Amino acid sequence: MYTIGEFASFGRVSVRMLRHYDAIGLLKPARVDPYSGYRYYEPEQFAALGRIVGLRDLGIGLEQIRGVVDGSTDAAAHRALLHRRRAELEAQIAADRARISRLDERLHHLEGGAVMSTDVELKSIPSVTVFEGRADAPGFGPENASPVVGPLFDRVAGALEAAGIPLRDPAYALYEAVDDEDGPIVVRAGFPADPGDVDPEGLERVELPPVELAASLVHHGVMARIGDSWMHLMRWIEESGYSPSGIGREVYLVSGMLPEEEWVTELQQPVTKL
Repeated sequence: MYTIGEFASFGRVSVRMLRHYDAIGLLKPARVDPYSGYRYYEPEQFAALGRIVGLRDLGIGLEQIRGVVDGSTDAAAHRALLHRRRAELEAQIAADRARISRLDERLHHLEGGAVMSTDVELKSIPSVTVFEGRADAPGFGPENASPVVGPLFDRVAGALEAAGIPLRDPAYALYEAVDDEDGPIVVRAGFPADPGDVDPEGLERVELPPVELAASLVHHGVMARIGDSWMHLMRWIEESGYSPSGIGREVYLVSGMLPEEEWVTELQQPVTKL
């Protein structure tokens, strides 16, 4: 048998970590001396320790590891656990790459490089009748709205398909503040409706009013960077002598099943001339 110090040394972990694993019942020593309290481990326990260390290195939580070590997680569930962790890491890498791209763009701007295109257009927007769903989000910005708007669109699309109504382009989303404080917002999303459509269950038929004058900017690419496009549009409005005068819209001209890098989204902000 090995003392806890020997077992920790050979297993390349700390004594403190072994004591923690013992305390939570993840890897208990083979024997504890009743008089001294010293912990002793069998050679066969290196296999369990190796599984724990390997899975922790992948960023898997101890509670999930417990099932692998004690055998309550079968082979299929173990594979599913690893696939989920792989998907989480891929999503994290994609988010980090997007952040690096935005960081490079800011550095480029600070170092005197060219800024993004200034293709802002002033236009009028006709009224449109839509089928709309609503959901609450903790605040503005992609980090708050993106986890809400995706499932909301899925719910709206499911209700339309259940009613036999096609998904007509373009889809849209509005982000409406509940009050003047920096807090929760209402996310509204939907698809155009025809007069002959039967109202789907769980959705509301809404007429988006016409807008006499709006500043419009087309955003190309992933939604993680759409906040930069909105900020650019708002700067253009201010610098051009206009003032925002209503709720902005995102109109998804190209999206659907395509990769987000190929999406095309029009940002529409109602304005008035100062």
